[in-house]
Amino acid sequence: MPVYFDNAATTPILPEVVDAMCQTLKNTFGNPSSSHAFGREAKGKLETSRRTVAKYLNCSPGEIIFTSGGTEADNMAFVTAIEQLGVKHIITSKIEHHAVGHTAEKYAHDKNIRLSYVNLDAKGSVNYAHLEELLQQSSNAFVSLMHANNEIGTLLDLKRVSALCRKYNAYFHSDTVQTMGHYAFDLQDLDIDFLTCAAHKLHGPKGIGFLYINKAIKPSNLIHGGAQERGFRAGTENIAGIVGLAKAIEIAYDNLEAHQQHVQGLKSYFMEMLQQKIENVSFNGETEPAKSLYTVLSCSFPKNEKSGILLFTLDLKGVACSGGSACTSGANKGSHVLEGIEADVNRPTIRFSFSHLNKKEEVEFAVERLREIFTPITA
Repeated sequence: MPVYFDNAATTPILPEVVDAMCQTLKNTFGNPSSSHAFGREAKGKLETSRRTVAKYLNCSPGEIIFTSGGTEADNMAFVTAIEQLGVKHIITSKIEHHAVGHTAEKYAHDKNIRLSYVNLDAKGSVNYAHLEELLQQSSNAFVSLMHANNEIGTLLDLKRVSALCRKYNAYFHSDTVQTMGHYAFDLQDLDIDFLTCAAHKLHGPKGIGFLYINKAIKPSNLIHGGAQERGFRAGTENIAGIVGLAKAIEIAYDNLEAHQQHVQGLKSYFMEMLQQKIENVSFNGETEPAKSLYTVLSCSFPKNEKSGILLFTLDLKGVACSGGSACTSGANKGSHVLEGIEADVNRPTIRFSFSHLNKKEEVEFAVERLREIFTPITA
């Protein structure tokens, strides 16, 4: 009974998404930039998909730019902030995804941009008073803080940060790769400048995503050489991928409340079972439902002789999970997120991440495999 609990790395693509993509691949091969009937058909699917995404986010279709995924979208937001908006001060945190963290470091080094890190508490929550202090120090700042941390699940109060940014004339970007399709976004109500999406995090295809850019901002090109995406992102569009993304968004938001309740139930049950069955287990980041991403649970276990091969051992036992972000898991480096919140990095840590496709029986299977590895609680 192999189980998959690494949905924060990527999710299984849904059959309905595959069907929509296959029909597009079979029947819609025209270049959407061509003026003939085949091109117009492809262009129609492209713009219909854009309108679908915009409908669920309550924004204008013109505010959605399709990209190759979340990393490109994050980079495009930075390029726009630095080159188009003339930002001279970047404010972020030390536990951001590397698509943000490394990009911020590069611009700070190459463009002589001031880089500040907002203080965090032991659970990874932003110190909003310190954020305001940083915003007071310069005008025209660029704040980049993720909606939910991809390793520990701690949530950011987007509306609170947005209000602070507007108060001090700053621009606000949030990496929403882990939360797009899992939380509702009303962009007429949420006053934000940039949001990102990667379709494969919400049961869509890999290699496709989008950047939302507030219509008040003109984006800068990250990729040059063509007039696609209204001249802001060159390259022939991935029509099948875009159709798949739109279908995944549609399924996610049409079933949002049911998926939230189901997955939160699995996460809560997982925590209860671990605390009942294994001694000295603890959790990194926020775990209260209102403060924590319901799809992610970072678990800290007592050190034992199998700690060094924990993920390998679980894989052999039929449980797929990760030690942190899949983007860095093969690099033999400790988690910058755990270091950033000053967690005990000597204890083995596993990130379990769930989707609506998971079942209660899979939770029980995984906990039993963990009980075999760690000291069980005795009566």
